[in-house]
Amino acid sequence: MAKVNVYNMSGEAVSEIELSSAVFEITPNVSVMHAVVKAYLANQRQGTQSAKTRSEVAGGGRKPWRQKGTGRARQGSIRAVQWKGGGVAFAPKPRDYRQSVNKKVRALAMRSALSAKLANGELVVVDQIALDEYKTKKVVEMLKALNVERKALLVLPEKNEYLVKSAANIPGVKTALTNTINVYDILNGGKFVVTVDAIKRIEEVYAK
Repeated sequence: MAKVNVYNMSGEAVSEIELSSAVFEITPNVSVMHAVVKAYLANQRQGTQSAKTRSEVAGGGRKPWRQKGTGRARQGSIRAVQWKGGGVAFAPKPRDYRQSVNKKVRALAMRSALSAKLANGELVVVDQIALDEYKTKKVVEMLKALNVERKALLVLPEKNEYLVKSAANIPGVKTALTNTINVYDILNGGKFVVTVDAIKRIEEVYAK
């Protein structure tokens, strides 16, 4: 089991914690993480795009001119795709982009992402993140004390409205709960800042 320092909000090391090797010390499976991230991004698509085909555009019921003798190309409707105001060829229609991923594959991808964070030195464990007021400055000071620059994902065991709204004002910083984190946010979130209680909950779920 790997041991990492536990810091307080002032950036001081106050203790150590042992991380489960089954969750944080496996060899990251890149192909599995790729599949899960791809499915996650596909599932974010609304799929509501729509355009009208020539049969759905209003008008165009009369042949614009006779078939022969005008010297012009033959036309059957002013709503054909080559006409201004006509329909769209192969028009996009609402569709479902959802992709399903096996539960065991998702769990392996999560363990791989967490192990990658530890291996890359991007895992920061804090004893707690406590805010009792809406104060973005306090979150900024905490991140600076923890040497967290640019992007960060703050993971909590329970929702703290003060922290969520205070961190929302900081570019690149995102908050999540242990039951809402996903592989994409972990890999794309920069430093993975997590509380001790959140670590325990993550291990309870993924150490099986």
